[in-house]
Parts: sequence; structure tokens; C-alpha cells
Amino acid sequence: MTINKTLMGAVATIALTAGMSFADGHSASPGLVIDLGGKFDKSFNESAFNGAQRWVEETGGEYAETELANEAQREQTMRRMAERGANPVVVLGFANASTLEVVAPDYPDTDFVIVDMVVDQPNVKSIVFSEHEGSYLVGMMAALASETGTVSFIGGMDVPLISKFACGYAQGAKAVSEDTNVIVNMTGTTPTAWNDPVKGAELTRSQISQGSDVVFAAAGGTGIGVLQAAADADILSIGVDANQNYLHPGEVLTSMVKRVDNAVYDTFTQAAAGELEAGIQVMGLDNEGVGFSMDENNADLVTPEMVAAVEEAKAKIIAGEIEVHDFTTDSSCPAY
Repeated sequence: MTINKTLMGAVATIALTAGMSFADGHSASPGLVIDLGGKFDKSFNESAFNGAQRWVEETGGEYAETELANEAQREQTMRRMAERGANPVVVLGFANASTLEVVAPDYPDTDFVIVDMVVDQPNVKSIVFSEHEGSYLVGMMAALASETGTVSFIGGMDVPLISKFACGYAQGAKAVSEDTNVIVNMTGTTPTAWNDPVKGAELTRSQISQGSDVVFAAAGGTGIGVLQAAADADILSIGVDANQNYLHPGEVLTSMVKRVDNAVYDTFTQAAAGELEAGIQVMGLDNEGVGFSMDENNADLVTPEMVAAVEEAKAKIIAGEIEVHDFTTDSSCPAY
């Protein structure tokens, strides 16, 4: 286990229990359990890591960090973090939920935070995102940019959370035109689906052969293969979680950002101030938890008219005038 410390995030091997003094008087440092795919996946995990590093740079604080290498490590890693004194222990990804349900009651004096799923325990804070809302907006952008009338989606592991992305995307595309064709494929049914860029590229080429000229990837490391294949074929892609526009400047239409970095940064900050509370926090369009990214890398791809249309839809979603269906509520999607 490594400890990230000081303004430049340099690594130092000091005892975890020597951490900073929190506002409530106890001495502890946060712990971050990075999910499968690694902290440099250019997506979900890396966004979380960046949030932790921003906290380090702004506060001079320190935190413990470990990366999962396989499924079997989930429970052992959580317990080890808690037993070594990390508080709070932040775990990333929905796949940790069932394990945390078992582990959290055994450490009642440790605060746990899970990002991307709800765990109902008195010492757990659950942070979830309105991915369907952000995906609706990029679905609109895809349909507005498409010249073929066919857009597509590639998910990682075939689970309800990823269908939540796909369904929101399809609803947004159909809002532009009911005639828009939306192709949806998932990479697989096991955790390896998150880190299979070769399969992602194969699926992308298949979708292109069916007429897609804009593809949205919500697939972790697999998405890197999707974006590469799209760039190679000179069609547009849409990134996810982190801003991935820079990966292929002029080829990535936008990215549906989930501010996992803010979730981690705010968690560490709240813990340091003694203000971390259990319960559920939803990060959506109204609190900038999700959104679409604009920068110099995609400025020439997105017209002012497209931005205006999407911003109008965003305002209507926030106001409740547009309701985006959440796939996870009933396992159905009205758009397909």
C-alpha cells in the first residue's frame, strides 16, 4: 500500500496512523480503494484519483491508496484499510456494494463511502450519479452531429447501471428525431468487459458497418479501444466519466462527464472537517455532478446551435419539464 503525500503527490512510506489531525480530534487519513482497471484508466478510476490528488495539493494532506488486481481482493482490501486506521475508506464502483454490505457492520467506528451504488448501513455514505440525464444531453449532441441518422452506444459490463447510460443516450437522440437509429452493444457479462479495448474496437467497427457515425462508449478501459477505432475510421466518438476529448482532438464530439473527482475531493474535505454524514447523495445536472464537456479539442465539432439546444434541454430537465427515464427503476427503456 502506498501513501500519497504533500503538494506534488509524492509517495512516502509513512505509517497510516500518523495521519493528519481531523477537526473532531481523531488522527486518521482517508483511504481510497481503486477499482479494477487501475488509476490511469483515463476514465472513472482516474477521475477519482485526480480528485484525491487535488485534495492533496490544496491541503497538504495525505491518504492511503490501493488498487484492486482481481475480484477476490475486494473484501480483504476493505478490511485491511479499516484495520490499518484509514477513515473514511472510499471504495469505487458498484461492484463493491455487496462486499461493503458485509464489511461495514464489522467496523462501526469507521466511515465508509461508496461511489456509484447505494449501501444502506449507518456508517456508509453512498454517492450516486444521474448518468441518464448526462447521457440524454450527449445523445442529443450525437443525433445533431450525425450525418447518417444512425448513432451507437458501447457499454462495458452488461449491468443495469450501464443500461442507464444507454437508455438516457437513446432518449436524447430520439428527442432530436424519432427517426434516429440507435445501436446498443455491451462488451461482456464479466468484469473483464471493463478492460478489453480490442473487443471495444471490434464492436465499433461492426456498428460503423451498420451506419453509425457517432459512437458513445461507457466501458472503462474498453472505451479507449472504441475511441481509437472511431478515430481510425474518421467518425465521431463520445467519451465518458472523465473529459476524454483530448485523446483524439477533433474526433471526440464531447464527453459525458461524471464528476467522480468532485465526489472524492468533497468526501476527503468533509471528513477533514468532521462533517461527513452517512446517507445518499445524488449528483446530477442540478449540482454539476454530470454534464458534457467543451474545450479546445472539440470546439470545431460543436456548433453554437447545438450547444444552445443542449443547454435548453439541460435547463428543462433541471426544472422538471423534461423527465429522462431511469432504466434502473424498472429495467425498461422507452426509447428502444
